[in-house]
Amino acid sequence: MKKYFLPSAKAALILVYLVIIAGALVRMTGSGMGCPDWPKCFGYYIPPTEEKELLYTIGKEYSKGQVIIKDETLLVAKDNFIAPTRFENSHWEKYTKHDYAIFNPFHTWVEYLNRLVGALAGFACLIALFFSFSYWKENKKLLFYSLLICFLMGFQAWLGKTVVDSVLNPYKITTHMLAALLIVAVQLYLIYSVQEKQKTKSSDTEFRWVLFAALGLTILQIIFGTQVRESVDTIVESGLPKEVWLQNPKGGFYTHRSFSILVVCTNAFLFWRNRKMDLGFTKMNWVIALLCVEILSGIAMYYFNFPFGSQTIHIVMATLLFGLQFYLVLENFKKITQ
Repeated sequence: MKKYFLPSAKAALILVYLVIIAGALVRMTGSGMGCPDWPKCFGYYIPPTEEKELLYTIGKEYSKGQVIIKDETLLVAKDNFIAPTRFENSHWEKYTKHDYAIFNPFHTWVEYLNRLVGALAGFACLIALFFSFSYWKENKKLLFYSLLICFLMGFQAWLGKTVVDSVLNPYKITTHMLAALLIVAVQLYLIYSVQEKQKTKSSDTEFRWVLFAALGLTILQIIFGTQVRESVDTIVESGLPKEVWLQNPKGGFYTHRSFSILVVCTNAFLFWRNRKMDLGFTKMNWVIALLCVEILSGIAMYYFNFPFGSQTIHIVMATLLFGLQFYLVLENFKKITQ
């Protein structure tokens, strides 16, 4: 069973990142409320594709929990019944968690695919947990951290429910994002713990501590970025065109933009130090590449009015940068303990 643990853990990590990408696509397309209920979507395991499926239909067989839209309100079936010729309130109750009752098939299916990928990621984490039992005698920590990941995935799913119930509360969305980063970190630790370690040529205290600082700066920058996103979301909800979204920026936009200079300088130093001291951390090349894409996507959003895909790229690059830096920290920690 041991030989299957590492591939299953890597597959779970890839799927977790696919969930992050799918979540970014949901935000980019404004599909967060495409499914107004949870875990089902309009009361279906497979959501509808046409609005007529959500309208009251005479003779249709309704199941308990199924949702319809009537008079711009979500109604939930209280029992199983066949719709009579006249609408009867006794069969229905109002959906009370929010009053959002809009059906957009594109938004619905984007959100549904996001949930589907999330379910697949959760299943992959369960498979990795199963294979982690093979390490029970020699490394019980692997089983513990595999179990922790499954718990965090469940917590993340619950957070997703609260996001929908709150009609996309910005603070809950931010918590949802940070929880995803925590899952990535624990998953990377698991992978690093069982695979063959990369050999570094030498240890350098200055590189090590600046790397720790760089990881902390990345986390702070992601938090600042979520604050900017929250302020932009508020403007978007007002219906203003994207040309004015950052005309008078709030939400710490200038802090986020200025802080990026410190992030770049810190990682540039790490790249230079790694080359100068011949430390052998090849992942620093990828860190710089990700930073370049991150900067370009940020410039595109500000100067070119949020071109299609720029927000998604910006978010995904930030999470990949976090993952790479965290793995570099693990490699340095190994060097410390050797």
